[in-house]
Amino acid sequence: MRILITGANGLLGQKLVAALRKDPQTDLLATSRGPDRTPEPLGARYAPLDITLEAEVDKVFAAFMPEVVIHTAAMTNVDACELDPLACKLQNVTATGNLIRASEHHGSHFILLSTDFIFDGRNGPYREEDEPAPLSIYGHSKLDAERIVINSRLSKWAIARTIIVYGIAEGLSRSNVVLWAKSALEKKQPINVVDDQWRMPTLAEDLADGCIRIAKRGATGIYNLSGPDGMSILELVHRVGVFFKLDTSVVSPVKSNSLSQPAKRPPKTGFILDKARRELGYAPRGFEDGLAVLRDQLVGTQ
Repeated sequence: MRILITGANGLLGQKLVAALRKDPQTDLLATSRGPDRTPEPLGARYAPLDITLEAEVDKVFAAFMPEVVIHTAAMTNVDACELDPLACKLQNVTATGNLIRASEHHGSHFILLSTDFIFDGRNGPYREEDEPAPLSIYGHSKLDAERIVINSRLSKWAIARTIIVYGIAEGLSRSNVVLWAKSALEKKQPINVVDDQWRMPTLAEDLADGCIRIAKRGATGIYNLSGPDGMSILELVHRVGVFFKLDTSVVSPVKSNSLSQPAKRPPKTGFILDKARRELGYAPRGFEDGLAVLRDQLVGTQ
Protein backbone atom coordinates (compact mmCIF):
# COMPACT_ATOMS: atom_id res chain seq x y z
CA MET A 1 0.00 0.00 0.00
CA ARG A 2 1.52 3.33 -1.09
CA ILE A 3 0.88 5.85 1.70
CA LEU A 4 1.75 9.53 1.42
CA ILE A 5 1.92 11.56 4.64
CA THR A 6 1.79 15.36 4.75
CA GLY A 7 3.26 17.17 7.75
CA ALA A 8 5.76 14.35 8.36
CA ASN A 9 7.98 16.63 10.48
CA GLY A 10 5.18 17.34 12.95
CA LEU A 11 4.30 15.37 16.07
CA LEU A 12 1.64 13.14 14.51
CA GLY A 13 3.59 12.93 11.25
CA GLN A 14 6.67 11.59 13.03
CA LYS A 15 4.60 8.99 14.91
CA LEU A 16 3.04 7.84 11.62
CA VAL A 17 6.47 7.55 10.03
CA ALA A 18 7.81 5.61 13.03
CA ALA A 19 4.90 3.16 12.82
CA LEU A 20 5.01 2.69 9.03
CA ARG A 21 8.65 2.95 7.98
CA LYS A 22 9.42 -0.72 8.71
CA ASP A 23 5.96 -2.04 7.81
CA PRO A 24 6.46 -4.60 4.99
CA GLN A 25 2.92 -3.92 3.76
CA THR A 26 3.57 -0.20 3.27
CA ASP A 27 5.46 1.80 0.65
CA LEU A 28 5.87 5.12 2.46
CA LEU A 29 6.45 8.64 1.19
CA ALA A 30 6.80 11.25 3.94
CA THR A 31 6.43 14.90 2.92
CA SER A 32 6.76 18.17 4.76
CA ARG A 33 7.93 21.71 4.17
CA GLY A 34 11.74 21.85 4.30
CA PRO A 35 14.21 19.03 4.98
CA ASP A 36 13.50 15.69 6.70
CA ARG A 37 13.60 16.08 10.50
CA THR A 38 12.83 12.49 11.47
CA PRO A 39 15.43 10.95 13.84
CA GLU A 40 16.56 8.37 11.27
CA PRO A 41 16.63 10.04 7.82
CA LEU A 42 14.24 8.50 5.33
CA GLY A 43 16.35 9.17 2.24
CA ALA A 44 14.37 8.54 -0.95
CA ARG A 45 11.21 7.98 1.11
CA TYR A 46 11.08 11.69 1.98
CA ALA A 47 10.14 14.52 -0.36
CA PRO A 48 10.04 18.23 0.56
CA LEU A 49 6.61 19.55 -0.37
CA ASP A 50 4.82 22.88 -0.04
CA ILE A 51 1.18 21.79 -0.17
CA THR A 52 0.02 25.37 -0.79
CA LEU A 53 1.55 25.13 -4.30
CA GLU A 54 -0.64 23.09 -6.64
CA ALA A 55 2.18 22.38 -9.11
CA GLU A 56 4.38 20.91 -6.35
CA VAL A 57 1.54 18.71 -5.14
CA ASP A 58 0.83 17.45 -8.66
CA LYS A 59 4.50 16.66 -9.27
CA VAL A 60 4.89 14.61 -6.08
CA PHE A 61 1.62 12.74 -6.67
CA ALA A 62 2.54 11.95 -10.27
CA ALA A 63 5.87 10.46 -9.17
CA PHE A 64 4.53 8.41 -6.21
CA MET A 65 0.89 7.74 -7.17
CA PRO A 66 -0.33 7.28 -3.59
CA GLU A 67 -3.13 4.83 -2.81
CA VAL A 68 -3.65 6.55 0.56
CA VAL A 69 -3.02 10.14 1.66
CA ILE A 70 -2.91 10.97 5.39
CA HIS A 71 -3.12 14.76 5.56
CA THR A 72 -1.77 15.92 8.93
CA ALA A 73 -0.16 19.23 7.86
CA ALA A 74 -1.99 22.33 9.10
CA MET A 75 -1.63 25.70 10.76
CA THR A 76 -2.80 24.73 14.25
CA ASN A 77 -1.82 27.69 16.43
CA VAL A 78 -5.32 28.95 17.19
CA ASP A 79 -4.31 32.50 18.09
CA ALA A 80 -1.91 32.80 15.14
CA CYS A 81 -4.79 31.79 12.86
CA GLU A 82 -7.00 34.47 14.40
CA LEU A 83 -4.33 37.12 13.81
CA ASP A 84 -3.47 35.99 10.26
CA PRO A 85 -6.62 34.55 8.67
CA LEU A 86 -5.13 34.65 5.15
CA ALA A 87 -2.21 32.41 6.14
CA CYS A 88 -4.64 30.14 7.98
CA LYS A 89 -6.88 29.82 4.92
CA LEU A 90 -3.91 29.16 2.64
CA GLN A 91 -2.46 26.39 4.81
CA ASN A 92 -5.67 24.77 6.02
CA VAL A 93 -8.15 25.27 3.18
CA THR A 94 -6.33 26.03 -0.08
CA ALA A 95 -3.72 23.34 0.59
CA THR A 96 -6.42 20.76 1.32
CA GLY A 97 -8.07 21.67 -2.00
CA ASN A 98 -4.77 21.09 -3.82
CA LEU A 99 -4.37 17.67 -2.22
CA ILE A 100 -8.00 16.73 -2.90
CA ARG A 101 -7.70 17.53 -6.61
CA ALA A 102 -4.57 15.40 -6.88
CA SER A 103 -6.21 12.59 -4.89
CA GLU A 104 -9.25 12.68 -7.18
CA HIS A 105 -6.97 12.36 -10.20
CA HIS A 106 -5.08 9.38 -8.74
CA GLY A 107 -8.02 7.68 -7.00
CA SER A 108 -6.37 7.99 -3.59
CA HIS A 109 -8.09 7.21 -0.28
CA PHE A 110 -7.88 10.64 1.42
CA ILE A 111 -7.72 10.94 5.22
CA LEU A 112 -8.00 14.44 6.71
CA LEU A 113 -7.04 15.28 10.28
CA SER A 114 -9.54 17.60 11.90
CA THR A 115 -10.32 19.00 15.34
CA ASP A 116 -12.79 19.43 18.19
CA PHE A 117 -12.58 23.18 17.51
CA ILE A 118 -15.18 22.81 14.76
CA PHE A 119 -17.69 22.75 17.68
CA ASP A 120 -18.77 25.58 19.99
CA GLY A 121 -18.30 23.51 23.15
CA ARG A 122 -21.79 24.07 24.53
CA ASN A 123 -22.84 20.44 24.70
CA GLY A 124 -19.82 18.14 24.43
CA PRO A 125 -18.78 15.37 24.31
CA TYR A 126 -19.72 15.09 20.64
CA ARG A 127 -20.66 12.32 18.24
CA GLU A 128 -19.47 12.26 14.63
CA GLU A 129 -22.85 13.39 13.30
CA ASP A 130 -23.30 16.39 15.63
CA GLU A 131 -23.67 19.80 14.00
CA PRO A 132 -20.46 21.89 13.86
CA ALA A 133 -20.44 25.53 15.02
CA PRO A 134 -16.86 26.85 15.19
CA LEU A 135 -15.96 29.86 17.31
CA SER A 136 -12.56 30.73 15.80
CA ILE A 137 -10.86 31.35 12.45
CA TYR A 138 -8.96 28.10 13.01
CA GLY A 139 -12.16 26.15 13.68
CA HIS A 140 -13.80 27.61 10.58
CA SER A 141 -10.76 26.74 8.45
CA LYS A 142 -10.83 23.10 9.54
CA LEU A 143 -14.57 22.88 8.95
CA ASP A 144 -14.04 24.37 5.47
CA ALA A 145 -11.39 21.71 4.84
CA GLU A 146 -13.83 19.01 5.99
CA ARG A 147 -16.45 20.30 3.57
CA ILE A 148 -13.97 20.24 0.67
CA VAL A 149 -13.37 16.55 1.45
CA ILE A 150 -17.05 15.68 1.91
CA ASN A 151 -18.11 17.50 -1.28
CA SER A 152 -15.26 16.12 -3.40
CA ARG A 153 -15.47 13.55 -6.18
CA LEU A 154 -13.38 11.12 -4.14
CA SER A 155 -14.69 7.58 -4.03
CA LYS A 156 -13.00 7.04 -0.64
CA TRP A 157 -12.43 9.62 2.06
CA ALA A 158 -12.25 9.76 5.84
CA ILE A 159 -12.04 12.53 8.43
CA ALA A 160 -10.26 11.85 11.73
CA ARG A 161 -11.16 14.42 14.39
CA THR A 162 -8.94 14.70 17.44
CA ILE A 163 -8.29 16.76 20.59
CA ILE A 164 -5.10 18.14 22.24
CA VAL A 165 -2.45 15.82 20.85
CA TYR A 166 0.53 15.32 23.16
CA GLY A 167 3.86 13.50 22.91
CA ILE A 168 7.49 14.12 22.04
CA ALA A 169 9.29 14.12 18.68
CA GLU A 170 12.39 15.61 17.08
CA GLY A 171 12.69 19.29 16.23
CA LEU A 172 9.07 20.33 16.77
CA SER A 173 8.27 23.98 16.09
CA ARG A 174 5.63 23.96 18.84
CA SER A 175 5.28 22.31 22.22
CA ASN A 176 2.03 20.81 23.54
CA VAL A 177 0.08 21.29 26.75
CA VAL A 178 1.47 18.22 28.55
CA LEU A 179 5.12 19.09 27.87
CA TRP A 180 4.38 22.73 28.74
CA ALA A 181 2.78 21.72 32.04
CA LYS A 182 5.69 19.45 32.98
CA SER A 183 8.26 22.10 32.12
CA ALA A 184 6.38 24.88 33.93
CA LEU A 185 5.98 22.80 37.09
CA GLU A 186 9.66 21.82 37.05
CA LYS A 187 10.60 25.52 37.09
CA LYS A 188 8.51 25.97 40.27
CA GLN A 189 7.30 29.37 39.10
CA PRO A 190 3.67 30.49 39.55
CA ILE A 191 1.45 29.63 36.57
CA ASN A 192 -2.17 30.45 35.73
CA VAL A 193 -4.24 27.64 34.21
CA VAL A 194 -7.82 27.82 32.92
CA ASP A 195 -10.41 25.82 34.82
CA ASP A 196 -13.33 26.43 32.42
CA GLN A 197 -12.12 24.47 29.38
CA TRP A 198 -12.73 20.69 29.26
CA ARG A 199 -10.95 18.37 26.84
CA MET A 200 -9.94 14.73 26.17
CA PRO A 201 -6.15 14.77 25.55
CA THR A 202 -4.81 12.35 22.94
CA LEU A 203 -1.49 10.48 22.95
CA ALA A 204 0.13 10.98 19.53
CA GLU A 205 0.90 7.26 19.18
CA ASP A 206 -2.78 6.40 19.70
CA LEU A 207 -3.88 8.94 17.10
CA ALA A 208 -1.34 7.55 14.61
CA ASP A 209 -2.67 4.04 15.28
CA GLY A 210 -6.23 5.22 14.59
CA CYS A 211 -5.19 6.84 11.29
CA ILE A 212 -3.35 3.69 10.19
CA ARG A 213 -6.39 1.59 11.04
CA ILE A 214 -8.52 3.83 8.79
CA ALA A 215 -5.95 3.47 5.99
CA LYS A 216 -5.51 -0.28 6.20
CA ARG A 217 -9.22 -1.00 6.53
CA GLY A 218 -10.12 1.37 3.72
CA ALA A 219 -12.55 2.94 6.19
CA THR A 220 -14.64 5.90 5.07
CA GLY A 221 -16.63 8.61 6.83
CA ILE A 222 -15.96 10.60 10.00
CA TYR A 223 -14.23 9.14 13.06
CA ASN A 224 -13.58 10.60 16.50
CA LEU A 225 -10.02 9.71 17.57
CA SER A 226 -9.16 11.20 20.95
CA GLY A 227 -8.02 9.98 24.33
CA PRO A 228 -10.69 8.32 26.53
CA ASP A 229 -10.34 10.55 29.62
CA GLY A 230 -12.05 13.93 29.94
CA MET A 231 -10.77 16.68 32.23
CA SER A 232 -10.39 20.43 32.59
CA ILE A 233 -7.06 21.96 31.58
CA LEU A 234 -6.53 22.70 35.28
CA GLU A 235 -7.05 19.03 36.16
CA LEU A 236 -4.75 18.02 33.29
CA VAL A 237 -1.92 20.14 34.73
CA HIS A 238 -2.51 18.72 38.23
CA ARG A 239 -2.50 15.14 36.89
CA VAL A 240 0.78 15.81 35.06
CA GLY A 241 2.21 17.15 38.32
CA VAL A 242 1.08 14.14 40.36
CA PHE A 243 2.38 11.68 37.76
CA PHE A 244 5.83 13.28 37.56
CA LYS A 245 5.90 13.98 41.33
CA LEU A 246 6.03 17.76 40.90
CA ASP A 247 4.67 20.43 43.23
CA THR A 248 1.35 21.79 41.91
CA SER A 249 0.88 24.41 44.63
CA VAL A 250 2.28 26.98 42.15
CA VAL A 251 -0.83 26.53 39.95
CA SER A 252 -3.62 29.10 40.16
CA PRO A 253 -6.99 28.60 38.44
CA VAL A 254 -8.19 31.37 36.13
CA LYS A 255 -11.06 31.90 33.72
CA SER A 256 -10.51 31.91 29.96
CA ASN A 257 -11.73 35.49 29.53
CA SER A 258 -8.96 36.74 31.86
CA LEU A 259 -6.21 35.70 29.40
CA SER A 260 -7.10 38.11 26.56
CA GLN A 261 -6.35 35.48 23.91
CA PRO A 262 -7.21 36.54 20.34
CA ALA A 263 -9.21 33.37 19.56
CA LYS A 264 -12.26 32.17 21.43
CA ARG A 265 -12.07 28.59 22.73
CA PRO A 266 -14.98 26.15 23.09
CA PRO A 267 -15.65 25.54 26.81
CA LYS A 268 -16.41 21.78 26.75
CA THR A 269 -15.62 19.53 23.83
CA GLY A 270 -14.65 15.85 24.12
CA PHE A 271 -15.69 12.98 21.88
CA ILE A 272 -17.82 9.86 22.10
CA LEU A 273 -15.51 7.15 20.75
CA ASP A 274 -18.00 4.30 20.25
CA LYS A 275 -17.82 4.33 16.44
CA ALA A 276 -14.01 4.20 16.25
CA ARG A 277 -13.86 1.49 18.92
CA ARG A 278 -16.48 -0.60 17.11
CA GLU A 279 -15.44 -0.13 13.47
CA LEU A 280 -11.67 0.32 13.78
CA GLY A 281 -10.77 -1.50 16.98
CA TYR A 282 -9.44 1.85 18.25
CA ALA A 283 -8.28 1.46 21.87
CA PRO A 284 -6.65 4.66 23.16
CA ARG A 285 -4.69 4.60 26.40
CA GLY A 286 -5.90 6.38 29.51
CA PHE A 287 -4.17 9.63 30.43
CA GLU A 288 -1.75 8.22 33.00
CA ASP A 289 -0.84 5.33 30.70
CA GLY A 290 -0.11 7.91 27.99
CA LEU A 291 2.06 9.87 30.42
CA ALA A 292 3.97 6.64 31.14
CA VAL A 293 4.73 6.30 27.41
CA LEU A 294 5.94 9.91 27.41
CA ARG A 295 8.09 9.36 30.52
CA ASP A 296 9.79 6.31 29.00
CA GLN A 297 10.55 8.24 25.81
CA LEU A 298 11.97 11.18 27.77
CA VAL A 299 14.24 8.81 29.68
CA GLY A 300 15.37 7.31 26.37
CA THR A 301 16.44 10.71 25.03
CA GLN A 302 18.62 11.60 28.02
